Amino acid sequence: MSRFEPLFESFRNLESEPISRREFFRKGLSLSAAAAGAFMLSRARPVFAQNWRTPSGDYDLVALVNGTPGGMFDRGIAALGGMKRFVRRGDTVVIKPNMSWHAEPEQAANTNPELVARIVEHCLAAGAGKVYIFDHVLSRNSYTVSGIQQAAENAGAQAVPGGADRYYQSVKLPKAKLLIQTRVHELLLEADAFINVPVLKHHGSTNMTLAMKNLMGCVWDRGYYHRYGLDQCIADFITLKKPTLNVVDAYRVMINGGPSGRGHAKVLTKRMQIISPDIVAADAAAAAQGAQWGVYGAERVGYIGIADRMGLGRSDLENLNIKKIML
Repeated sequence: MSRFEPLFESFRNLESEPISRREFFRKGLSLSAAAAGAFMLSRARPVFAQNWRTPSGDYDLVALVNGTPGGMFDRGIAALGGMKRFVRRGDTVVIKPNMSWHAEPEQAANTNPELVARIVEHCLAAGAGKVYIFDHVLSRNSYTVSGIQQAAENAGAQAVPGGADRYYQSVKLPKAKLLIQTRVHELLLEADAFINVPVLKHHGSTNMTLAMKNLMGCVWDRGYYHRYGLDQCIADFITLKKPTLNVVDAYRVMINGGPSGRGHAKVLTKRMQIISPDIVAADAAAAAQGAQWGVYGAERVGYIGIADRMGLGRSDLENLNIKKIML
């Protein structure tokens, strides 16, 4: 068992089939050189310490379980103070789901469309002037097959393509270590509020796709990341523009075969969601939970530790104000 305790102890075995000890240790021996700077929390305590609620009721992170994607977001955003805390009247809002793959929602390769639609609705209710969604897709027709475009547009958003270089502008990242310059989708550069909505899943290169990894869909040349240092470049990108809010979709979780889910990928229904304005905290909590479901744990997700050391967010979950909600 990982030294990271699950967010919801009583839901550990919900519709899951834990991997064998042999498989666990086999995976544990397959660390790549890129993971040398991995997320090591020798100081880590259970994700939910005893005193996780503050008298003021201000939370750094909200984790929810056992609801619908939309229903969990309703409760989670309310616990964080409502969408008006993050979106002002007249704002241009950009929502970045994972919708890269030619896969239906049940395959868990993309973000749940119901969740994306509900976030759009909350943004508009908060007074947003315009709401856009986009992704630099890796499969044809993924906007439509994923169900996200229709769901978002029905809710009042506009889907903008991300698959042509004319949408990307060159920017410099002076605080980065490897990703010194890149081309970023123009929507991100123009956004007043930026909401990052990844799906939690296995990934063959980074072990897990989480909030920081999802932002690779904002750049044109993702090959640069793979050539020069994947985990460091993922962390570097956050120095350009941190998301206003991060919503990790773990309603359905692909525990192997990621990121595309083709072949014999296994999907578990976990009915969970993690919401935080701190992208590092969101990833640390999601990775700790994913470890309980047979996805690689936080120790194996290199970009979390790198981003923590760069001061881009907090992974010390035991010191954060965390609210858990069971629906």
